[in-house]
Amino acid sequence: MKNYRSAPVRLALLAAAPLLLAGCASLSGNGGMTFVQDAAKTHLGATVQVAKTDQDIDTIDRRVAELLGKPMTADAAVQIALLNNRGLQASFQELGIAEAEMVQASRLPNPGFSLAKLKRGDEREIERGFSFDLGHLVALPLTRQLESRRFAALQRSVAMEMLSLAAETRKAFYAAVAAEQTASYMRDVRATADAGAELAKRLAQAGNWTKLQQAREHGFFSEAVLNAARAEAARVSTRERLTRLLGLWGAHGAFALPARLPDLPAEPKDRPDIEQVAMATRLDVQAAKATLDATAKNLGLSKVTRFINVLELGYMRNSSNEAPRQTGYEIGIEIPLFDWGDARIAKAEAVYMQSVHRTAQIAIEARSEVREAYQGYRSAYDIARHYRDDVVPTAKRISDENVLLYNGMFISVFELLADARSQIASVNASIEALRDFWVAQSDLDMALVGKPSLGGSAPSASVAGTGGGAAAH
Repeated sequence: MKNYRSAPVRLALLAAAPLLLAGCASLSGNGGMTFVQDAAKTHLGATVQVAKTDQDIDTIDRRVAELLGKPMTADAAVQIALLNNRGLQASFQELGIAEAEMVQASRLPNPGFSLAKLKRGDEREIERGFSFDLGHLVALPLTRQLESRRFAALQRSVAMEMLSLAAETRKAFYAAVAAEQTASYMRDVRATADAGAELAKRLAQAGNWTKLQQAREHGFFSEAVLNAARAEAARVSTRERLTRLLGLWGAHGAFALPARLPDLPAEPKDRPDIEQVAMATRLDVQAAKATLDATAKNLGLSKVTRFINVLELGYMRNSSNEAPRQTGYEIGIEIPLFDWGDARIAKAEAVYMQSVHRTAQIAIEARSEVREAYQGYRSAYDIARHYRDDVVPTAKRISDENVLLYNGMFISVFELLADARSQIASVNASIEALRDFWVAQSDLDMALVGKPSLGGSAPSASVAGTGGGAAAH
């Protein structure tokens, strides 16, 4: 066997020796999910799993079925969404694609070998060639750093998408519970109005009630019917939104919600350092910084490689049945006669400054959003506490006094019913305020780790003539 290596080739291989370890870069085995899994555990106390195989899907289905078999909680809803939401699973696959591209970019280029057999009359000629992309080899360390930073930015982006899904699921859960409770309350109001309308009808038939009084009672009954229908529509809408976020469908979409919203905490959270915390923990800020670093590295890469982007080192051997044997090597280099690369450098610098300004804007928006979220949280808490400690107790005291008057035969049953109607607005508004607090709590939690959807409030079942509310009682 003939040895085709020459001194230049051996020198090139020796020069590439420090990069051989990078050339052996391998996949992590979990699709780059470590960062996302850590974020889920740290910020949510939950787990995430990428569905790659039928076995993975079966494992997820069993866990989801186990959670659905118990009364639903906000944390359970979040866990189901993280496991079962197909849109999130698609993003996990995107992370696997990006990891594969990063590993591919970190590997050494394959050498090339060429063989040519030529014939001219009786003359035979055989050419052998060995080539290696030296330009790729020179740029490999910087390329590896660039792709690693891009992959890290994507990891943070996917983690932020996961946290956003968790926040939206939590808000949808509170909205669905509130709507269930409101629908139940409005069914009770309708039953009471039905009883009052029937009593008024009988009294009118006996001549003890005027047509005007009967019409008023019937009008209240008609309004109660409409309000119950609106509350039922809101119940279905909020439940279906939660179902979509959980990734459920058909018979698999059955789940039981609690009868009422959680009670208001004893005291609100005091966060004087909330902006500093947000700057340190928000994943969108971290992702912007990572993108900025990658862009800076890209600028450096452009400066290094603008003269060697078509540089190759090759070994050639020529043999013929008649001609003398030829050995040697060939180096090709692009001559920067017309394109010196200044336009590419100018573009890279402009892209870098663009990233600088975008990162600054993201930080400004993050500070504003976390302030707005905290103010909304405190305001929602104060409003809900006012309903809990003042408005609802006052309405109850009035109701208790009217019951005493009714028992003493000082007022009629219709005056008692009229008082009950006046309480409907207070009850619905109180439930809505409690729902808004828990939604604001979810927005605040999201604002500390990513961009919250502060503009989207929970769906509300407007109750005509009663102050309405999509919250439940």
